[in-house]
Amino acid sequence: MRITTALCAAGAVLATGATVGATPAAASGVSALPRCPLVFGHGGYPEGANGWAKDQMRQPNTVRGLDDQKSWGADGVEADVQLTKEGTKAVMWHNSTTHGLTGTQQKLTDIWWTYGAGNLAGRRITRGPYQGERVYSLRQWLDHARSLGLVALLEIKPETKPVLTNPKFAAKGWKEISDPIRERQGKQRIMVYSNDPWIQGELAKRHPSLLKGSAGRWTDSVHWTEPAPSWKGNVSQWQAVLNQSPGSVMTNYPKEYRAWLRGKCR
Repeated sequence: MRITTALCAAGAVLATGATVGATPAAASGVSALPRCPLVFGHGGYPEGANGWAKDQMRQPNTVRGLDDQKSWGADGVEADVQLTKEGTKAVMWHNSTTHGLTGTQQKLTDIWWTYGAGNLAGRRITRGPYQGERVYSLRQWLDHARSLGLVALLEIKPETKPVLTNPKFAAKGWKEISDPIRERQGKQRIMVYSNDPWIQGELAKRHPSLLKGSAGRWTDSVHWTEPAPSWKGNVSQWQAVLNQSPGSVMTNYPKEYRAWLRGKCR
């Protein structure tokens, strides 16, 4: 059995024109490459104290944003979950206020989803590539992500904490966040996390199997601003991270990163 296997292997090497004695990795040049990571798209947000003033609402919290990420080769998308007044609706929006939306600027936690003048559902984005788009509920966003085959990576924003810790509204707020996830987690891959330690701890209790963990390692080195900086300044860091064979990475440049990966992984 061993002799036959060895002869077959040798014949295969000779048939491909490879050098006798070379390892399969050296002969093919393919298996020596690292595994390609999953690529999570992220929307750039200007750094600095007044980043909000430059923000062009590039975060993929909209249907058009998800469509773009898919067309750019992303495997998944990082997006932002906020709560409206009294935790009545979980919605997809990065900022704590309606800055960048039509109407008077207000905190999201001070307005309703569909009730009253200036409600969130009736507003539209006023700038950037998704101008004219609306704000989507968590359920709507997850359903569109699933239709595109994208992994959903949800950041529960720190601004939800006043609602989630309020005895009057906490149950409703958590229900708005958790129910859409539980309803869909058997049909699509969903991960959750928060930069707020208390919210992260609650997510660990409520969705222990869905925690982000080390997934979506940040791979960019260029500080984002507006207009958007060139992706080329990231190349050194992209290579350094790829050399560590990450299972998945997160980038503001999914299209350029996917093109850069060609020939560098398998």
